[in-house]
Amino acid sequence: MKQTPDPLSISPLAWALLGGLALIWGSSFLSNRAALEGAGVATVVFLRVLGGAVLLWIWVAVRNLPVPRDPRYLGRFLIMGLLNNAIPFSLIVWGQKHIDSGLASILNASTAIFGALIAALVFADERLSPRKMTGIAIGFAGVVVAIGPDALRGFDLTSAGQLAILGASLSYGFAGAYARFAIKGLRPEVAAAGMLTGGAIWTLPILLITEGMPSLDYAPSVWFAMLWLGFGCSALAYLLYYRILALAGAANLALVTLLIPPVAIVAGWAVYDERLGWAEGAGFLLLALGLMILNRRPSKRVAPAKTS
Repeated sequence: MKQTPDPLSISPLAWALLGGLALIWGSSFLSNRAALEGAGVATVVFLRVLGGAVLLWIWVAVRNLPVPRDPRYLGRFLIMGLLNNAIPFSLIVWGQKHIDSGLASILNASTAIFGALIAALVFADERLSPRKMTGIAIGFAGVVVAIGPDALRGFDLTSAGQLAILGASLSYGFAGAYARFAIKGLRPEVAAAGMLTGGAIWTLPILLITEGMPSLDYAPSVWFAMLWLGFGCSALAYLLYYRILALAGAANLALVTLLIPPVAIVAGWAVYDERLGWAEGAGFLLLALGLMILNRRPSKRVAPAKTS
């Protein structure tokens, strides 16, 4: 008799790290809002990527990890820094000036949907199966429901904020596709440090042109938020991310996408009394369903053992 094997189990350590990563990245939306109470968008983004880059390069040096000498990687780090840091961080932080943290986290969860669609368009081995098409369709339906009919009827700053978050998710999707070959073979910590350095190079001129040199005369709460964005949400988060990837695999790592919005929603409610309506909740449930369909591994049939 044919049997279906159990799905890949996740160890208690991997679950703990996954929960920690969700708490960290979920808190980034709250930290963005706190930082914006005293600093501009460009300042928040630049200090985040610069702080994360410095801390990761220290980690690379302490661990004596190999750093690539091929000059081609400089260009790749710049492209990764643009697609995975400078563009999405800027859009998310700007978008949060106009929408709540919880809604921003829900819309940001569409990253996996965009990633699957872009991968299918770029790579021959990522073709859209009926299962993937169903997951993407349900996920996009969730995005539409979460945005709500008001945004579709009239365009205002709230609508622009929502579109900014979706633009960030689209940029993350392109970054994922590019990273598949651009940083292949590099140690994850080195790749993340180089990427964040590239992000800092992109955001520095934007900061100087739009806001000038940071005054650094911020309230303690603003400083704490920006330090946490650099240390926790960038450097520490990437170290956890790649550790979970090694322990549990990419499919299980994608579960963090579903765990981040509840963290951000609860944090926004507890600190800023943010309250989401039924549309946002229903949109998240649809989006979560689409992501689960996308990440579900098809069961494999195991041939019965021969008996003598």
